[in-house]
Amino acid sequence: MITQTSQTLEPSVTKKSLVPQPKGWREDLDDDDRAVLALRNLIFDICNQNGGGHGGSAIGMAAIGVALYKYTMRYNPSNPDWFDRDRFVLSNGHTAMFLYALNHLVGYGAWTMDQIKGYGSAKTNGFTTMCHAHPEIEEPAVEITTGPLGQGIANAVGLAVASKNLAARFNRPGFDVVSSRVYCMTGDGCLMEGVALEAISLAGSLKLDNLVLIYDNNQVTCDGPLDWINEEDVNAKMRACGWHVLEVADGSYDVQALVSALCFAKFSKGKPVFINVRTVIGLGTCNAGTYKAHHGAFDVESVALSKRLAGQDPLTTHQIPSASLEYFRERKQCGQKLQAEWDDLLQRYQSAHPDLSKEFYKRQTGDNGDEWRSILKTLDSKNYKDNATREVNGSIIEKMWEAHPALFGGGADLVNSNKVPYAASEVFHPSVGYAGRYLRYGIREHAMAAISNGIAAYNPGTFLPITATFFIFFLYAAPGVRMGALCHLPVIHFATHDSFAEGQNGQTHQPVELDSLYRAMPNLTYMRPCDAEEVIGAWLLAVSKTTGPSLLSLGRDPVGPVPNTDRYKVAKGAYVVKEADSAQLTLASCGTCLHYAVAAAESLSVSGIPTRVISAPSFEHFDAQDKAYRDSVFPLDGIPIVSVEEYVATTWARYVTASVGMTGFGYSASNPSNYDRFRLDAKGIEARVRDYLKDLAGGDARKAGWRAI
Repeated sequence: MITQTSQTLEPSVTKKSLVPQPKGWREDLDDDDRAVLALRNLIFDICNQNGGGHGGSAIGMAAIGVALYKYTMRYNPSNPDWFDRDRFVLSNGHTAMFLYALNHLVGYGAWTMDQIKGYGSAKTNGFTTMCHAHPEIEEPAVEITTGPLGQGIANAVGLAVASKNLAARFNRPGFDVVSSRVYCMTGDGCLMEGVALEAISLAGSLKLDNLVLIYDNNQVTCDGPLDWINEEDVNAKMRACGWHVLEVADGSYDVQALVSALCFAKFSKGKPVFINVRTVIGLGTCNAGTYKAHHGAFDVESVALSKRLAGQDPLTTHQIPSASLEYFRERKQCGQKLQAEWDDLLQRYQSAHPDLSKEFYKRQTGDNGDEWRSILKTLDSKNYKDNATREVNGSIIEKMWEAHPALFGGGADLVNSNKVPYAASEVFHPSVGYAGRYLRYGIREHAMAAISNGIAAYNPGTFLPITATFFIFFLYAAPGVRMGALCHLPVIHFATHDSFAEGQNGQTHQPVELDSLYRAMPNLTYMRPCDAEEVIGAWLLAVSKTTGPSLLSLGRDPVGPVPNTDRYKVAKGAYVVKEADSAQLTLASCGTCLHYAVAAAESLSVSGIPTRVISAPSFEHFDAQDKAYRDSVFPLDGIPIVSVEEYVATTWARYVTASVGMTGFGYSASNPSNYDRFRLDAKGIEARVRDYLKDLAGGDARKAGWRAI
C-alpha cells in the first residue's frame, strides 16, 4: 500500500523567502510541486473568471493530473486522434476545467487560453467556446461526453474492452500494435450510481487489466460530507468485484507517490486497478474540505497566497510560469516521439504480417467492406414468410456477423428470447480469450448501453456495437442510449417483445409508452418494421448510419400478411402499402399491429368505405422527406387518417386526425386475448373507426382536430 501522511493546511513562512506558505508543501519546492501549483492557479483563474464553476475537485485533483499527464499516459498533443493513445475519461465531468487546463498546459493546439477564458461565460451574441460546462466528445482530446455521474466509468469499461479486443486480434509477438490503456477519474458521486456499479462488476469479471480507475476521495458531496449518505468500505467492495486496490494517502501533494501507484497499475496483470487517492476538495482555500468548495468562486486571499507561493504576482491571471509551462510542454515532443515509434512498428508489422496488417489498417480507417450491403440487398424475404420480426432479425445478425467485421456486442441475459445467435468460440471473456466479438453483459441493461458507447467511441468506424434486450428494459438503458445519441455514436440496439403481445408476463413487461421516449430522442433512429422485408430495410439504414444510434423495435409473434412492403421504401419512413380509389379513409400503422390494420382496411373497403393503408416504420426518415412526398402519404384534404398502434398515441398527432391505441397499461394475458381486450385486432380497429366516422358525420377531419378514439 502506498501511503504518505498529509499535513494540515495552516499559513507559515519559509525561512528562505519569507513568502507565506501553507503547510503540506516542501520547504524547497521541486518541479513537480511547481507544476501542481501552476495547474491549480490556472484552475483558480478559470473558476473565478466568470464567477464560478465546479473547481473544488479540480483543485484537489491537481497532483493526480500531473502524475497522469507528465509521467504516465501515452498520448501526442500534436495529434489528438493518434490511434494507439491512452484514453482518459473524466467521469466526474463537472470538474471539466481540470481537463481543459491540462489540455492547454501539455500543448494541444486547439486548447488556447482564449478558449479557456470562455469557460462559464454567458456566450451572448453567438460566442462559442470549446470549454463547455462538461466535456463534450466533439472537442479534440475529449474522448467522451461526461456529466451524468457514473456514465464515464461505464464508457471507460467500453474503451478498455475495445482495446483488449483489438490487441487480441492483431498483436503478435514483438508487435504490440495495440497497447492503449484507459484511465478514468471518478469522484464519490460516480461510485454511488447504479450504472457505474454495473460496469465495475462486469469489468472485474472480464479481468480488464488495461483499465485504471482513479478515485478522487475527498469525502465531500455537493450537499455535504460523504458520511451523511455513504459509509461503505469502498476498497472492500472493489476487491469483491475483482479489482486490485491501491491507496495513496496524500494525493494532494505527492506526485511521485501517485506515479508509483500508476506504474504499479500499468504492470499489474489479471485485474483492473482501483486507486483510492485521498485529496482535499478546494485545497488551500477558505472552504477547503467542505461542500462549499464543490462549486462557486474561490476567495481572493487564498488565490493570492497560492500565486505568491508559485512566485507569481497575485494580481495577474491566466499566466503560466515559464519553467512550469516548459515542464508540461515537453509532453509535446515526447508524444511525437511515441507516435513516430509506433509508426515505425507498423511499418515492420506490415512486412512481418502483411495480411493481418491490411486488416488492421481497414479497422483503423473504419473500412468494413461492402459484403454486408450485398447480403442485405439480395436476401430473399420470402424465406421468412410469417416469421416474427425478432426471428428474422436473429437470422440477419448471424449473416452480418460474418460479413461485417466491426460488429461487436451482445445482450443483457435475454439473447435466447431476443434470438441473438453466437458461438461459444466468439465470446469475449478471459476464460476463452479477448479476440471474440460477443460480450455477455449479464443483467446490466444500463451499463450495456453505456459500455457500448465507449466501444463505439474508441475510434470512428472501428466498432459497430450491438445490444439486445426486451423493449421495456430499454427503459433501464435509456440514459445510456441518450448519451450515445448525444455523442453521435453509432450503436444498434435490438428491442424485442415490443408490445403487449409479450403476453403473460403482464403490465411490467409491456412497453405501452416507451416508443414516445425513443421517437422523441434527438439523433436516435427508432424503426419499427412490420415484416422480414422491412427488417432488412431497417438493417440497411442502421448499419449505414455513422452519426448516431439506431433502435430496432421488434415483435415476438408471427406476423400476418401485409402487401407491398419494400426494404428500400423503409428509407422513406412511411409509404403506402395498400391504395384505394376514391379513398374515404386512411389507416396508418407499423410493426406488429400493421397486419391488423390491413385486415380492418379490407373489411372496411368491402363494406363501402374505400380504405388505404400506410406502413410507417420510421418517423425520423419520413420527416426528412420533402413536403410533396409527405403530403402524398398523409394528405391534408380533410379525409380521416387514423393511426393504429399498441402504444399510447402521443407521437402520431402531427400526421393523423385520430389514433387507435392504448390509454393505460397492458394486461397479463395471451397475445390474441390482449388484442381483443384492447380492441386492437381487426374487428376492434374497425369498430372504433366506424364510431369515429359516425361522429365526424362527413365533416373535415383536419378541422375537427386530432383525438384518441
